[in-house]
Amino acid sequence: MFGWKKKLNDLSDVMAQLRPDLSPESLGVGPGFPGVAPNPLLSSDARKRNAELRAGALALGVLVDWREVNSNPRVVLMFDVETADGISFRGIADEDLTITELTRLAPGQTLPVRYRPGVMDHYVALARDADPARVQRLSDEIASRRRT
Repeated sequence: MFGWKKKLNDLSDVMAQLRPDLSPESLGVGPGFPGVAPNPLLSSDARKRNAELRAGALALGVLVDWREVNSNPRVVLMFDVETADGISFRGIADEDLTITELTRLAPGQTLPVRYRPGVMDHYVALARDADPARVQRLSDEIASRRRT
């Protein structure tokens, strides 16, 4: 209750010391961009955000880079996201991947992601449940907008 903002700042400082490769500066983004999301198993805010993302709007993300956070393997994925409405933004996903999924990651790969249109806080989630036909329609729509 007392000094919780200071504790959050201290946590950010500790995280910057432990994993400087996950700081906004090293990822090449501004200070408002999240580095590592709070652990969804421990943080109620993270659980709430992840639940909202799983029901979010579908978009396409081009994988820019990824970093392994721990050996689960929990990874932070950075995407250039483009929505059906023509909005583009840099997004970050905090995901638990299998070893097989991890070995298939490659920069430039396009993956379906979900985002929260009302929030637009850079957080996205992999849309593993997305209908392939719907993803193809979205891809065609984005490609046709680029051609015009």
